[in-house]
Amino acid sequence: MDTRSLLFLPALGKFSDLGLLGLRVLTGAFLVYGVMDNVTSAAHMAEFEAFLTANGFAMPELMAPLSVYVQLFCGVLFVIGLLTRWAGLIIAFNFVVGVVMVHWAQDFRGWWPAIVLVFIGLQFAATGGGRYSLDRLFSPRA
Repeated sequence: MDTRSLLFLPALGKFSDLGLLGLRVLTGAFLVYGVMDNVTSAAHMAEFEAFLTANGFAMPELMAPLSVYVQLFCGVLFVIGLLTRWAGLIIAFNFVVGVVMVHWAQDFRGWWPAIVLVFIGLQFAATGGGRYSLDRLFSPRA
């Protein structure tokens, strides 16, 4: 093994699609899990609506279910790897709004979960679903 291979580990590149699969499934499951209480409970949805009201969102009665169902739908799309680029853009937008409206005044640690989801969404938009995705079945350039 030469020094460059030891330093840069190019052989690990052959696992990039498995890494992408893991990140997609984990992120999708996190999104679905994070909103499931709002989907299954009107009381939790009302709490989320009140949270949006307290944080100055316009039309919180519309924005609460919209955000919840966007996260649910995009989370499922990430898990199965379908329309991954679109789901990534939508999630990035959703969490940019969250950063600006909710997390802006917080310290970096407070920003972290939402800002990471922005960049994961952008990464999925840029890379697509990868080899182990339904996108790959429908698009040769997924």
